Amino acid sequence: MMSSSERPDYVQQNVANWTRANTEYTDASATRAWAQEEITWGVFETPESELNVLGEVSGLDIVELGCGTAYFSAWLARRGARVVGVDPTPAQLATARRLQRETGIEFPLIEAIGEDVPLPDSSFDLVLSEYGASLWADPYRWIPEAARLVRPGGRLIFLCNSIISALCMTLEGVGEQLIRPQFELLKIEWPDTGEVEFQLGHGDWIDLMRANGFEIERLVELFAQPDAETHAYYKYVTADWARKWPPEELWVARKASTRRRRIEADRASPGGPSSARSDVVSTPNRDRANPKRG
Repeated sequence: MMSSSERPDYVQQNVANWTRANTEYTDASATRAWAQEEITWGVFETPESELNVLGEVSGLDIVELGCGTAYFSAWLARRGARVVGVDPTPAQLATARRLQRETGIEFPLIEAIGEDVPLPDSSFDLVLSEYGASLWADPYRWIPEAARLVRPGGRLIFLCNSIISALCMTLEGVGEQLIRPQFELLKIEWPDTGEVEFQLGHGDWIDLMRANGFEIERLVELFAQPDAETHAYYKYVTADWARKWPPEELWVARKASTRRRRIEADRASPGGPSSARSDVVSTPNRDRANPKRG
């Protein structure tokens, strides 16, 4: 496991941002989130019961990469999963530990980045990231790490910004015009907060996951419900916009068996990820950070 000094520069920037966000919002909101009975996805809280993405989780070994205050891990633990939460922000992990004491729902919490997790190979049935590593970690580092952690036949499920919302994000939030090119899109740095996000187009996500032994099972584009309202804190995208275009994407992939991977490798033609991507895309200031609802 790499030391703090060896971590990429963007990790320190993002940890500072989420320490601030924890003071402003996520620490106070964690109690409600942990107490929530129903599992929901995204800023507009689409019910899992409508999507059926997770399926039965009782008895599964699950690691959440970028767990924040670990409310999602708590939802899974309450349903009988054996969960481990991983996050690089000490303040949010402290909030998670406080909620563990208050609720009696306990599971391991590890301070680490999603690109370098101090856990054994093939230890989990499910690797999960809900606005954690899926947005704040370099996908060309955390996807291989997820592949290392998950067992053959296990799943990878992650939620991130949709490509259309990333291309339309402006000073005021997500608008109705394209602001940046999708070509060579990877790393987006916000000068107001210093935070760094990562975003890929669909083709690059698929290539990356397949290169690491995953088979894509579902891509769910999330829209706001008809009665949804704009989030009071994560107001970078309005409910009105999100009823017309999907602000978020939910990916489901499965780690192929060793034999299946050998067959696929034999069939595959030479090639790899698309051409080199620009390192940083700078954008104007925004009102709020993108969500990891903490």
